[in-house]
Amino acid sequence: MKTYSAKPGDVTRKWYILDASEVPLGRLSTVAARLLLGKDKPMITHHIDTGDFVIVINADKLVMTGNKAEKKVYYHHSHYPGGLKEASLTEVIAKDSSRAVRQAIRGMLPVNKLRNGRLKRLKIYPGAEHQHEAQKPEVMSAKGSK
Repeated sequence: MKTYSAKPGDVTRKWYILDASEVPLGRLSTVAARLLLGKDKPMITHHIDTGDFVIVINADKLVMTGNKAEKKVYYHHSHYPGGLKEASLTEVIAKDSSRAVRQAIRGMLPVNKLRNGRLKRLKIYPGAEHQHEAQKPEVMSAKGSK
């Protein structure tokens, strides 16, 4: 019996919608990363990108538990002396809510050559409106998923 290995031409990609106002950021990120990786597909092959497209809506209504809104800090360094900048989660959401969601999902993807391609299949919108109705996305609840 031979081991099955998926080929890039064999991959069929579905579209899923996740609502960021339903679950906390971490739960949303794990479900989105799992869909982007294609972990639930029987044809998963780790060196071939077999994942699906993910649309995240309502990024402005992001849910956080505890006091993460004030305590969670995002860092950025300009590589110059004294160039460390830090911002809390509330400041990041006020400026650009999609950045917090994208960074959380990016951190849950493996660091390899496929990561940038997977992140291109992630679409994040601040409101409930999105422009992908033609792809007939399937609404998926992050509450009761694996």
